[in-house]
Amino acid sequence: MDLLNTLVDKGLRRELPTREEALAVLATSDDDVLDVVAAAGRVRRQWFGRRVKLNYLVNLKSGLCPEDCSYCSQRLGSTAGILKYTWLKPEEASQAAAAGLAGGAKRVCLVASGRGPTDRDVDRVAGTIKAIKDQNEGVEVCACLGLLSDGQAERLREAGADAYNHNLNTSEGTYGEITTTHTYADRVDTVQKAHAAGLSACSGLIAGMGETDEDLVDVVFSLRELDPDSVPVNFLIPVEGTPLAKEWNLTPQRCLRILAMVRFVCPDVEVRIAGGREVHLRTMQPLALHLANSIFLGDYLTTEGQAGKADLEMIADAGFEVEGTEQVTLPEHRATAAGGCGSHEGGGCGSHGDAGCGSHAGGGVCGSAPASVPASTPAAAPVAAVGEARTDLVAVRRRGAGTDLAPNA
Repeated sequence: MDLLNTLVDKGLRRELPTREEALAVLATSDDDVLDVVAAAGRVRRQWFGRRVKLNYLVNLKSGLCPEDCSYCSQRLGSTAGILKYTWLKPEEASQAAAAGLAGGAKRVCLVASGRGPTDRDVDRVAGTIKAIKDQNEGVEVCACLGLLSDGQAERLREAGADAYNHNLNTSEGTYGEITTTHTYADRVDTVQKAHAAGLSACSGLIAGMGETDEDLVDVVFSLRELDPDSVPVNFLIPVEGTPLAKEWNLTPQRCLRILAMVRFVCPDVEVRIAGGREVHLRTMQPLALHLANSIFLGDYLTTEGQAGKADLEMIADAGFEVEGTEQVTLPEHRATAAGGCGSHEGGGCGSHGDAGCGSHAGGGVCGSAPASVPASTPAAAPVAAVGEARTDLVAVRRRGAGTDLAPNA
């Protein structure tokens, strides 16, 4: 296919595709999906080999968010039965992080619900960063706290944060249909503040909210212009109790095409499969590793994810390897230019998602959709027809941070 050959050549040269080429990837048929994966996989291997970076989420403060992001289970007015609790103490957050790090994660993503942090909140998070780094040499820490005020990004950097996540989520043209309590420009401003402070910027999207192909291309091209080190790709989980609970628009093939388009537009950037991968990719998750070089391990913020052991087995069975703390995530030309996360040994760049923190203004989806698959699906669960809602794959998190039960990692 001439289109794919052209896109591979451009990706290997780090050349931006045209909008028409990006749209054409999304328009390919299911019959061609393996060709699309193979082509984008060549670009992924050029810049990231067969390494998969593992990230781990810690929800520092859950629920009760004043923002009205339609996709989020922590939003104002949500009736989703999620865990709700105030700030974890530094030692509690460090203990929660330890499970993910023991499972092979090299980055911890600290997320808190809310519009944005107060200066006192920044002090709290600074203490948590210190507690985690004092006990774990070489660990990366990404903060996802919502909209930043002047000077807060610098304070987080001084406290030891390596990265900051705040997702654009959808195109500027449709943003007002998803959220009304803050603007698309507010989100762009926070990503720029993180960049300017020397933090590794992490910003991504949520697919499956009823957007058009043009909307998806718009937001990915906007991300390319912002130049984050990491782009989390979330797939909406329609959680009961949220306005988008009936939006079941994705198939595994559609998800693969979206990931391939992101890889072609952002060839040398960490692309992370964030929230919703288990629900929408399902048994085709291993194919997505040929497109993305990063995933979240274990549970998400308010929902359960695939068992951590299953994630590790999937990576090994697909012929990939877990990226070690001694390895730099970004290609040399980006790591050197960044000067921050990923520019030193063990400093791989780019974080989430629900992987993808900042899926709304501090709503704590950390780049992830608001829900994901339970650690184990009942054996008797019926197989759904193509395109049918898979509500059986959505489970609210009842373990880990904010509970007395051991986390999944």
